[in-house]
Amino acid sequence: MQIPSPLRRAALVAVALLAISPLAAAAAPPGNPLDEDAPLWVNPRSTTLKAAEGLTGDAREDALLLASVPSASWLTGGTANEVKRDVRRLVAGAHSDAAVPVLVAYNLPFRDCSQYSSGGARSAAEYRAWIDAFAKGIGNKDAVVILEPDGLGIIPWHTTASGELEWCRPAEADPETAATERYEMLEHAVDVLSALPRTAVYLDGTLSAWLNVGDISGRLIEAGVERADGFFLNVSNYSLTEREIAYGTWISRCIDLALHASRDTASCPSQFHPADPGDFSTWPLTDAAFDQAYAEAGLVPDEARQPHFVIDTSRNGVGTWTPTEVYPDPQVWCNPPDRGLGARPTTSTGHALIDAYLWIKVPGESDGECYRGTGGPEDPARGAVDPPAGHWFTEMADELIDNAVPAIAHGG
Repeated sequence: MQIPSPLRRAALVAVALLAISPLAAAAAPPGNPLDEDAPLWVNPRSTTLKAAEGLTGDAREDALLLASVPSASWLTGGTANEVKRDVRRLVAGAHSDAAVPVLVAYNLPFRDCSQYSSGGARSAAEYRAWIDAFAKGIGNKDAVVILEPDGLGIIPWHTTASGELEWCRPAEADPETAATERYEMLEHAVDVLSALPRTAVYLDGTLSAWLNVGDISGRLIEAGVERADGFFLNVSNYSLTEREIAYGTWISRCIDLALHASRDTASCPSQFHPADPGDFSTWPLTDAAFDQAYAEAGLVPDEARQPHFVIDTSRNGVGTWTPTEVYPDPQVWCNPPDRGLGARPTTSTGHALIDAYLWIKVPGESDGECYRGTGGPEDPARGAVDPPAGHWFTEMADELIDNAVPAIAHGG
């Protein structure tokens, strides 16, 4: 785990506690609560249980089953005072159950580039105030914060290291400042949250089917990953865990080489070279390329020095969907049929760099109304209209349980 020096950590903690409460419990040791194998929290007022209240029969049993497994709680808006109140209630509930809550902060301006999960704060100043209040709601209690899914994968008016202007270009954002403001907002959030004594903070690392290793590593460094606990992978997606382990390990190594051997992240090996992204049997080629890069740098990989990561396994039990029909835009990430639950949430991963497998995306909730490049309103892969993003999707919940790997029994 990448952590500040003891003196700097102590100073950061002191500043944070003064900002939160003069009587904050000084006895709480600093650190990542996932280091101690504390149980992950099952929210007794989760959105899944709320969905179950409006269901009957097998659909209700499915929702109750999914609600019994620890899943993240998403904070997606509201005023500063409202988010402080909501976060405080969540962490207090988890504390009373002697468990660790997983909280998703999802309120950046132009989040999701105003697509399926549009919304967010109206300005950088409003976002900073919201994050400050979020941190005050946590205080000195245990919490894991998943900081802004897609926050580094989709950046408004962003130019890549190769000089390419990316597709997210909202008219309301200033093309000259939008990308810089995104990084500054994330850095602020990392600094405020990582200063808390019992909070683990993870930044957006996308997934192996998206950005190449060097690109996301550079973005993570610019967002302050060396001051966070690491990054998260596969949120709301379906990539197999074995692929995300490899991808996350490469990102961790790329960042390590950049920070400690002055290597340009753009030169890092990736899932695209020398590996073939479509042929997993070639991925050891990238492992070997990183071994060579370390040898050339005179550096040895060190899991205690490198940034760690967590993986969303909520829906990746059978991997990514491969359509059997041809669509103008298959949108394989959007309510794909016949997917399955993945590994259950745990902090016992058996991997030194992986702090946890988590259910970050709440399984059973829709990804949005998927048209797959057609005119809609039906999802052509399902022959029906999908629920809006975040709403309960009865059919998909049933599929996830039926196809779970490892298996999980309906009503079990």
